[in-house]
Amino acid sequence: MSRIEARFTELRKARRTGLVTYVTAGDPDLQRSAEIIKRLDTAGADVLEIGVPFSDPLADGPVIQRATERALAAGVTLAQVLGMLKTLRPALSAPVVIFSYANPILRMGLDTFVKEATAAGVDGVLTLDMPPEEG
Repeated sequence: MSRIEARFTELRKARRTGLVTYVTAGDPDLQRSAEIIKRLDTAGADVLEIGVPFSDPLADGPVIQRATERALAAGVTLAQVLGMLKTLRPALSAPVVIFSYANPILRMGLDTFVKEATAAGVDGVLTLDMPPEEG
């Protein structure tokens, strides 16, 4: 059973809703992000959603857009986010879900991403991208 499935099974048995938290990795830097993620886990977050900074976060609201801008200004990359998570994973009990646009994953290479995300203990991946322009 995956960590995500196990967590939702626990929530159903306890007849309670879960708390999914979101952090843009690298805002303001990776070290602080790691501290925030650990604290959210310790405080009882049921799922930790970790955003990967992307240069054109059009589908995100202004708060996440600004966080992404700060993370990119700090030079944060998908590879660095996965490296941070690999270090953190042993200390976390909550499932970890990566939230990313498709471009950073495709730039890394899908096979490489899957290998690195698995090694980092990532439990799920949410990807989105803008549909191709018509016309």
